[in-house]
Amino acid sequence: MNLAEIETFLTIVNTKSITKTADLLFLSQPTVSHRLTSLENELGFSLVIRNKGHKQVELTPKGMDFIILAERWMSLWKETLELQHNQEQLLLNIGCTDSLNIAVFIPLYDKILIDYPHLDLSIQSHHSSELYGMLSEHNIDIGFVYHQLHYKNIISEKLFEEKLYLVQSEHPTVEKPIVHTDELDPTKELFLSWDDNFQIWHDRWLSSVSRPHISADTITLLDRLWKNADTWMIAPESVIHELSRYRKIYVSELKNPAPNRICYKIKHKYPKTTSKRAVELFEEILEQLLHLERKEIPIGEIWGGQ
Repeated sequence: MNLAEIETFLTIVNTKSITKTADLLFLSQPTVSHRLTSLENELGFSLVIRNKGHKQVELTPKGMDFIILAERWMSLWKETLELQHNQEQLLLNIGCTDSLNIAVFIPLYDKILIDYPHLDLSIQSHHSSELYGMLSEHNIDIGFVYHQLHYKNIISEKLFEEKLYLVQSEHPTVEKPIVHTDELDPTKELFLSWDDNFQIWHDRWLSSVSRPHISADTITLLDRLWKNADTWMIAPESVIHELSRYRKIYVSELKNPAPNRICYKIKHKYPKTTSKRAVELFEEILEQLLHLERKEIPIGEIWGGQ
């Protein structure tokens, strides 16, 4: 059993295709098949079901069970490589959604950079579903997501939840502290899908009427594109506080409220030994941040932009 065989097997798991695996690893299809067969011979059992004419590769029950072992094997290999580098400097690979990185964790990163110079950060922004896959393969050490997915090797824990509000410019078209979505012009909406529950709620109350004026997948882009005074958006508390740093806004509660957005912390069931201390340190600092009192959002008044 060697690194090449394990890497080939895990790539097949992800692509479900010998052809795509060969393309990704820059190998010929016979080489991929040979590596897989060699690994099966060493293990003493089949990893895939070989059915002619099937486009997708299907794993055997033992093949499914072997995924976790293969991932742990790859993790140990990566840890061995990391041991060759600087031992005094800790490295933490963090994966977050864009809105979490921008609107929630910036103060946390600032504190780490100032107070913990021995801790290096590698920060990546991805969609929640992508972060589960990255954590499963040990490409990140800890993740923060807005969806709970079931992975055998991943532990998820609720971190916090936050309310969503209607946000308008300093010249609101509906100047009321409590607003129903029926009172809004859907063609003036700035839209970002905060999570699956919000998307379902949005489809019910808004998408059936008209499509948004602008849809984006990052709050930075949405903020930069917010040019017209008559546009509006529905956003969670943390994002509203971030927006208020740069512009004056008018915030209202929703008469037909969107479901709260829940953030989950995800960690690997078999973490890398080399990142264990870095994760523990990060969680200690994060706990301090979460215990700070949240600023209240002024409702029915113009504020921000200072």
